[in-house]
Amino acid sequence: MRRHLMTTTAAMLLAMTGIAFAGMEEANRFLDAEIGDMSTLSRADQEKEMQWFIDAAKPFAGMDIKVVSETITTHEYESKVLAPAFTAITGIKITHDLIGEGDVVEKLQTQMQSGENVYDAYVNDSDLIGTHWRYQQARSLTDWMANEGKDVTNPGLDLQDFIGLKFTTAPDGDLYQLPDQQFANLYWFRYDWFNDEKNKADFKAKYGYDLGVPVNWSAYEDIAEFFTGRDVGGKKVYGHMDYGKKDPSLGWRFTDAWLSMAGNGDKGLPNGLPVDEWGIKVDENSRPVGSCVARGGDTNGPAAVYSIQKYLDWMKAYAPAAAQGMTFSESGPVPAQGEIAQQMFMYTAFTADMVKDGLPVVNEDGTPKWRFAPSPHGVYWKEGMKLGYQDVGSWTILKSTPDDRAKAAWLYAQFVTSKTVDVKKSHVGLTLIRESTIRHQSFTDRAPKLGGLIEFYRSPARVQWSPTGTNVPDYPKLAQLWWQAIGDAASGAKTPQEAMDSLCEEQEKVLQRLERAGVQGDIGPKLAEEHDLEYWNKDAVAKGNLAPQLKIEDEKEKPITINYDELVKSWQSN
Repeated sequence: MRRHLMTTTAAMLLAMTGIAFAGMEEANRFLDAEIGDMSTLSRADQEKEMQWFIDAAKPFAGMDIKVVSETITTHEYESKVLAPAFTAITGIKITHDLIGEGDVVEKLQTQMQSGENVYDAYVNDSDLIGTHWRYQQARSLTDWMANEGKDVTNPGLDLQDFIGLKFTTAPDGDLYQLPDQQFANLYWFRYDWFNDEKNKADFKAKYGYDLGVPVNWSAYEDIAEFFTGRDVGGKKVYGHMDYGKKDPSLGWRFTDAWLSMAGNGDKGLPNGLPVDEWGIKVDENSRPVGSCVARGGDTNGPAAVYSIQKYLDWMKAYAPAAAQGMTFSESGPVPAQGEIAQQMFMYTAFTADMVKDGLPVVNEDGTPKWRFAPSPHGVYWKEGMKLGYQDVGSWTILKSTPDDRAKAAWLYAQFVTSKTVDVKKSHVGLTLIRESTIRHQSFTDRAPKLGGLIEFYRSPARVQWSPTGTNVPDYPKLAQLWWQAIGDAASGAKTPQEAMDSLCEEQEKVLQRLERAGVQGDIGPKLAEEHDLEYWNKDAVAKGNLAPQLKIEDEKEKPITINYDELVKSWQSN
């Protein structure tokens, strides 16, 4: 959906936002103009759902409600199209602010610390699930829907249709956040180059195995070496892309599951237990007991150090020289320029920007020259571990928001995630949250132009991709430590081991402060005694766990690749 069409629709809907006219007539105009058959519901059921919203909203008509989210295409659509539509239909005036991701967290923290109602609802990452559960300042949606919010909970919400609920559910079994959009980090590669007969023959002659989707980091490394400096279509290309500037975005590059891809932490889905992909260990009561290997954690263990070393080696040897000085946003468009053979992980939120007509990576018929595939894993990785990251922006309502405002905001949160609008919204932003949407015929039809995105989300593999889990007790405080530590390694100021030693120590300082303050009660940190790596590895093995693993002397394992088309067929046969 082009942005000018979005704003045209929004202007039309704004013209009919008079509270006196809110009702079914406005709902039908919205369904005609914006939804049509882009819904998993029939028109009759769409109208039924809209009538429910109209009736439930009557006590709140005329209220001015403010919600906030980060600025991505999905939320732009909500702010510019769905918010005006909701206002027109219900009479509840919605202001949906769009700000930076860091700013959303800052506003959230301000409200949590002050108790003042800054926003009536937030779309914030499910990475904060451990924070929300431990501080108990976010409403349990499980309790809310059963009690105070029962009269404003859509009977057609169908929670089980949401694919990300396990990411927003705390160890107490309660749901604290409702997914609004989600996207994964997947391996990206030039399908056309990988299927070129000369490239295949030359690769096989040099490495002794077939060029294909790398299953492990060893194969990824060989492919990166093979393509770097190779002449493809009359130009020299690169075998890898990344970014390395010391900037807050460098932290996401690593907290978004890089260590787990290497094999850090324990087995367990959606996150490793008792040690998660950040290297934070919890006890049987979900209390964080440490981050450093000395306390049984894994942030500075052999798998974590290996992950940093590989990051540095590949950047230096196989990526464009400019990548070292780039931020996340600066590096994002580079693969679409046509000189990159593969990227270890690409946020699928970039999909819409990677399939635009006229790009060097798009065919004349609109199909991409590239594909998404599962990310390869490092030498420490074991079956049963998570394999990548999913970002799940989720509706969160704080207890400091007055009940009537919370109810009105909850109605809007359900409207923008409803079955009536979700298929259309998903086509705009490509951030899929509902199983029914993923299976919709319109996505079957569009799948050939999305480079494997739909095939991945329909596959059994997707469960191995998950957000930060519940072991992280204060995401805002801990996440900001990462980019500084990794930045020291990227700049050469510290070795990978020194950088991760520093990171785990800084994380434990935060855990210690939380323990002393007692603000998280009996589910807050309780640091363990210190011992050496061998002690904690032996303890883990005795309990049937992995982390922290001992160092593997030869970290260059046998490379393995798989044919992409065969991989997709295996998904479909499941």
